[in-house]
Amino acid sequence: MPRLYTPSLLFACLSLLILIPSIATAHLIEVSAGKKECFFEDLHVHDKMTVTYQVGEGGHLDIDFWLSDPTGAVLGKQIRQSTGQLAITAEKDGRHEYCFSNQMSAIADKMVSFNVHGVIYVSGDDIVAPIEREIRQLASGLQSVKDEQEYIVVRERAHRNTAESTNSRVKWWSVLQAAVLFSVVAWQVYYLKSFFEVKRVI
Repeated sequence: MPRLYTPSLLFACLSLLILIPSIATAHLIEVSAGKKECFFEDLHVHDKMTVTYQVGEGGHLDIDFWLSDPTGAVLGKQIRQSTGQLAITAEKDGRHEYCFSNQMSAIADKMVSFNVHGVIYVSGDDIVAPIEREIRQLASGLQSVKDEQEYIVVRERAHRNTAESTNSRVKWWSVLQAAVLFSVVAWQVYYLKSFFEVKRVI
């Protein structure tokens, strides 16, 4: 007996096929002091690309970021930002380059987490079925939520490190205060004892 495919099964398969190309990968890189790290994506005309990033560790948690087209023209630039997002629609075929620069810092290395995702342009996109269009919008919304969750995780890690560092400093400051207090008490006891001591002259 032939197997019949229900509409819900077909919908699930269609969703999976549409979501697979839009999956984005998260990257974590270290940008050394005085250096820059560049990456590229090969795009065609009307392709869309979005880069989101956040600085998790290092210095003042800031980084320079820019994105350029195949001719070297800068399509967007952000200076000394701790987090940011830049979206473009390709106007030329070729290699689009994006860079993270830590050249303004002479000491601190920076840890940067970033995501790159996009939409490949299809010439027949105007005749896409309404359900497919809705699924694409849903996939885009899910990607935005995922990026926001990753941003929250990075910020939570940075805040936790700051809290642990503060707790450690408070602990050692308390130990130092206790040591100074006991030293002062011991000195006062010794001084008062010697002050009230009766000295006999032979």
